[in-house]
Amino acid sequence: MDETHNGETDGLSVRSPGSLGCRSPPSLSPAMPMTTPPTSTSPPPPPLVSAPSFHSNSTGISPSGHPSPPVFPSPPPTSRPPHFLPPFYFPHYASPPPPPIHTSDPTANECKLLDYRNQKVAAFVINGETMLCLPQAFELFLKNLVGGLHTVYTKLKRLGIEPLVCNVEQVRVLRGLGAIQPGVNRCKLLCVKHFDILYKDCTTARYGSGTSL
Repeated sequence: MDETHNGETDGLSVRSPGSLGCRSPPSLSPAMPMTTPPTSTSPPPPPLVSAPSFHSNSTGISPSGHPSPPVFPSPPPTSRPPHFLPPFYFPHYASPPPPPIHTSDPTANECKLLDYRNQKVAAFVINGETMLCLPQAFELFLKNLVGGLHTVYTKLKRLGIEPLVCNVEQVRVLRGLGAIQPGVNRCKLLCVKHFDILYKDCTTARYGSGTSL
């Protein structure tokens, strides 16, 4: 009798009183080994610094990590000086060259030989003003006083005198009269009163100082 009871007892699972009526917790799967992400040896990038936005420029980050200065667009080149600066602030080359004489004037291209200082000089009458051919007047009166025609132009700039630029027809007429060389395609005119000022300046520099220019 005892053996039968013991045999039945051996075939049954014995549970503790506290576990009756409670399910056993589910078995957990074996824990996976935790892997850590690879660490980088380089330092983290610096935070971006916001810069004010402009209409036509952009900012970036330089290789050193500091924000690059904004790049402003350059103003378009101009040959005219700003209107808010005084004229003496700029050199003489900033002023535009004198405009050539318009060919619409029917009398502007009529050349005549003027008796001036006992010489015949080619001249034009423009707006009632007698204009001498400057290269011819230089050959007749100033060649022995100054070093060259470029010196004459330098003196005129210093005196504040602007000669007129001949138009194409006037140059053709002066070449036909022999006032300028055949290969010359540019010429300038100077009124009589301005040439008198130039002549006086050249003679004073030559004979007043005793040295040649």
